[in-house]
Amino acid sequence: MVVLSDGWERGDPELLAAQMRRLHRLAHRVIWADPRKARPGYAPLAAGMAAALPSVDAFVEGHSLAALERLAAVVKGADDA
Repeated sequence: MVVLSDGWERGDPELLAAQMRRLHRLAHRVIWADPRKARPGYAPLAAGMAAALPSVDAFVEGHSLAALERLAAVVKGADDA
């Protein structure tokens, strides 16, 4: 399962955390691509991102073509991120 999001969830972070745990149990792998991750000084402090990360197997950048190529490698299993 690939999620492309910046993690700026506006809803209940606890609900997101519960649903991410469920998704993690059901999916082979959960890969999250965040376009903000490439920014200098970035930290996953948004409530949604912090709630989701414990259920994410690979957390990668998603801001450029090169980042999406790396995402493809992670999906194929060639890069564990």
